[in-house]
Amino acid sequence: MFELFVKGCLIGFSIAMPVGPIGLLCIRHSLISGAFAGVIVGLGAASADALYGALAGFGITAVAHFFAAYGQYVQWLGAAFLCYLGIATFFAGRREAREDSGDIKGYRLYLTTFVLTLTNPMTILSFVAIYAGLGLRGESNGLVLALATTVGVFAGSTIWWLLLSSAAALFRHKISVHTAIWLNRISGMAILGFGLTLMRTVAI
Repeated sequence: MFELFVKGCLIGFSIAMPVGPIGLLCIRHSLISGAFAGVIVGLGAASADALYGALAGFGITAVAHFFAAYGQYVQWLGAAFLCYLGIATFFAGRREAREDSGDIKGYRLYLTTFVLTLTNPMTILSFVAIYAGLGLRGESNGLVLALATTVGVFAGSTIWWLLLSSAAALFRHKISVHTAIWLNRISGMAILGFGLTLMRTVAI
């Protein structure tokens, strides 16, 4: 069981590592509001990863079938959300460019990244494939092992977000308000670019 927990950690860490829109959000909030804000962003993504991992591990393949049939519509929703988030980030004002940890709305950051991660159908399809390869297909004798792997996925993903947010936060006090505003604009354009790219991919 411990071996599967470690494998789950590696899976969660490797899935979280690629720098995409969630990574940009984590870096941006860590630079502007501190490591706590970046960790909240990461926990939203880690929770969604763990949820999909649990669904795949416990054999709830109906969800995978749903995404196979309606995944394109979910991707359109995710792309639209990314475009909105990119525009909102680009036009963030001076107050948003320098928020203290006590001023941020953690639940909003958490829900934003949680929903963004959930709108990626490839996440659960990847977990279904990975868990099938590990021999976890939802049988009753594999539920404990599936749980151990799922907890490992959450732990591994969380470790990555802790490392990323802590590293980014080291440079927070070297960033002026003017620089933070430009950081918002650059991050906003990048996130909007991810959204437009996803729209183009879905449309093909």
